Amino acid sequence: MQQEPVLGIIGGLGPMATAYFLELTVKMTQAERDQDHLEAILFEHPSIPDRTAHILDARNPSPLPALAGCAKKLESLGCSAIAIPCITSHCFFGELQKAVSIPLLNIVRETARHLKENGVSAAGVMATTGTVRTGLFQEALAEEGIDCVLPDERRQELVMHVIYDDVKAGRPVERDAFGEAAAHLRQKGAQCLILGCTELSLANRAEPLGPGCLDALEVQARAALLFCGKPVRPEYGCLITR
Repeated sequence: MQQEPVLGIIGGLGPMATAYFLELTVKMTQAERDQDHLEAILFEHPSIPDRTAHILDARNPSPLPALAGCAKKLESLGCSAIAIPCITSHCFFGELQKAVSIPLLNIVRETARHLKENGVSAAGVMATTGTVRTGLFQEALAEEGIDCVLPDERRQELVMHVIYDDVKAGRPVERDAFGEAAAHLRQKGAQCLILGCTELSLANRAEPLGPGCLDALEVQARAALLFCGKPVRPEYGCLITR
């Protein structure tokens, strides 16, 4: 009998986002019993150095050695693929993929592909400054022929405030800051807003921004299920909020 695919998860970046990713994989699976759900191995490693801090100043510790160590460990345990519920860590995607022979699921490319499949031609990006500076979403969206809309400096600071001072610190989300950044991107022509940081997924769960949003963490959960051959509930066919 063929062995069930096993998903490896590098978690703790941050811890609550990892917990939400696991919750999403359960909610999205078309299952009737425990045995129908995803087989997974979680490596919870919150002490990995901050990704944005290193990207903005290379004198800060690099997260790459710890990330690569986690990936190699998961591969040695028999995982079929690896998901990282942290978008900024995808700045190191190329080096990480070289460290292992099993595929890493690319949350950024999957998000751009989902937008293209659903007819979006201009998308606003809400993400860490590290992700924005490295051009991850800009490049992926351009490959799909989608215009990328970025916040100005002040609204980018608001996004970072929500990510670090609210969600990562375990405090309530400041709705006004979250909403102002979103409204700014819509005014600049964004048809859809990408929640391009897993902490923003949590912020949106607490204070939904309404229609026209795509949660990249949901995209990753769906991609993980499909890769592992798990049926996805029909309501998760299109993940853009209506």
